[in-house]
Amino acid sequence: MAIAPERVREIFRGLETGDGAAFFRHVADNVDWTVLGTHPLAGHYRSKHAFVEGTFAKLNKVLSQGTELYVDHLLVKDDDVTVELKSLATAKNGMPFDNRYCWVVHFEGDVIDHVRAYLDSALVTRLFQENPIDVPR
Repeated sequence: MAIAPERVREIFRGLETGDGAAFFRHVADNVDWTVLGTHPLAGHYRSKHAFVEGTFAKLNKVLSQGTELYVDHLLVKDDDVTVELKSLATAKNGMPFDNRYCWVVHFEGDVIDHVRAYLDSALVTRLFQENPIDVPR
């Protein structure tokens, strides 16, 4: 049975309200998540833990209020969903981080088990250049 667009919006609402834990309850522990591009977040993550550590944990170190992701558009076909998202976040140095994302998501029931994520590589690179996280203390 195909996932309903209303259910997808409900699952993604956690990202919109700052409750990442609510969203990640719907991501498989063994998710296969690829973040495409050439930037500090790019990579092929083979678990939820690896994805969070490789992306959200890094972003939380440089963004004032976290990722602040909002759904702009959904396209649902059976268990495959294309989600267009926008981030209206601000970096700790005041830099606007108005990124746009496209996630191609596969659901197994109401659990996300595969994602390919596309985003603005140049903006992410600039974010980490202006807000370095590997600074010795």
